[in-house]
Amino acid sequence: MSGADGGSYTLVVALASDATLSAGALGEYRLPAGAYAYTGSALGAGGFSRVDRHRRTARGDHDVRHWHVDYLLGHPAARIDRVVRSIGVDVECAVAERLPPGPVDGFGASDCGCPSHLASGDRDERGGDADEALDALAERALAAHGAAVAASDAPDATVEVVAGSAE
Repeated sequence: MSGADGGSYTLVVALASDATLSAGALGEYRLPAGAYAYTGSALGAGGFSRVDRHRRTARGDHDVRHWHVDYLLGHPAARIDRVVRSIGVDVECAVAERLPPGPVDGFGASDCGCPSHLASGDRDERGGDADEALDALAERALAAHGAAVAASDAPDATVEVVAGSAE
């Protein structure tokens, strides 16, 4: 698989204010303001174009709610701060398992056995300002991707961090 084909990604999301959301079969849930990380896969012909779709949803340019994360990103208080990508390898679940526990059971994990693919920053990481919380969670996501790629059998896989608003 080449880098253009995709891999796995983690969206580091800033939620500026508390939000009550409803996401299909998950029902209604409340998320406090803070830092969140959603891990997904971008495999197949479209590759990382899925991340571009998430960006459009977060900007309000795309109204379709297909995945659980669409409900979070579609909230006006949500913003994608940055994206950590593992290029050329499927490490979605391995990364999700290395991040803090999720606030919503089953979020983004309806097709696997993981408890959740949405992580929240630890309370200790939220102790500083919003930017510090995002930075701490992004560092954890980067470390999780690095460890998952190192443990994979994909010697050409790479990890990178890109801006949340555009590539």
